[in-house]
Amino acid sequence: MTRIVTVSNQKGGVGKTTTTVNMAAALAQAGFRILVIDLDPQGNASTALGIAHQAGTPSIYEVLLEDLPLADAIQPCPDIARLECCPATVDLAGAEVELVAVTEREYRLRSAIDAFLASCTAAGDPVDFVLIDCPPSLGLLTINGLSAAGEVLLPIQCEYYALEGLSQLLHTIQMVAEHLNPTLAVSAILLTMYDGRTRLAAQVAEEVRTHFGGQVLDTIIPRNVRISEAPSYGQTVLTYEPSSAGALTYRQAAAQFAQLLPPGFPQT
Repeated sequence: MTRIVTVSNQKGGVGKTTTTVNMAAALAQAGFRILVIDLDPQGNASTALGIAHQAGTPSIYEVLLEDLPLADAIQPCPDIARLECCPATVDLAGAEVELVAVTEREYRLRSAIDAFLASCTAAGDPVDFVLIDCPPSLGLLTINGLSAAGEVLLPIQCEYYALEGLSQLLHTIQMVAEHLNPTLAVSAILLTMYDGRTRLAAQVAEEVRTHFGGQVLDTIIPRNVRISEAPSYGQTVLTYEPSSAGALTYRQAAAQFAQLLPPGFPQT
């Protein structure tokens, strides 16, 4: 069973893309086959994975708007085996407007992923995880990401403002589940950018755990300069500085996430 996970938070700067690429890298290093779909017009996930995404590169834009098969836009990550990425180019910036007039506009990504996964399974090399990096907004691109996924991984920055937009995001997830994708649910919440020197960070972490309980992963991602530096070298922190605190905590978070029973999965 392929787990299709949307990494989403409409607030920018909470570690969403950083979480997507580093969780993907950690899962791939653990032996899983991973596909990252960069659904953010900024293309930061593509950059961090060392994936070419200049204008003219086959990308998620052509998949959504021109019916390009997903397999034709996927590139392998140069540093990590079994990790692939469908990049985002600058063309994606106009996709929100162009999708409005497209038939089945909320399900374009879902159809492309389903077709790709079916071909992988038929070839005997199934994908274990699809991680979708959504833009920091609640437009049609994010709706496509939520409609395609079975679960949401929600990164939350350990600062006060990060909590303010949380109710809006959870409401959006609930609306998508009610009207477009009944299997969608929040499977895990990851606390990011934790600064142990501040009382506020501890308070935010405690409040999130109080409200969401077991959905919050035990591992907390600290503020770490190596995590911030890695994308400028076209790498994740796991290849840039494997022994850093950032790499260690993302490995721990990925291991815990991999062991979670996905929402809707039959209980044993």
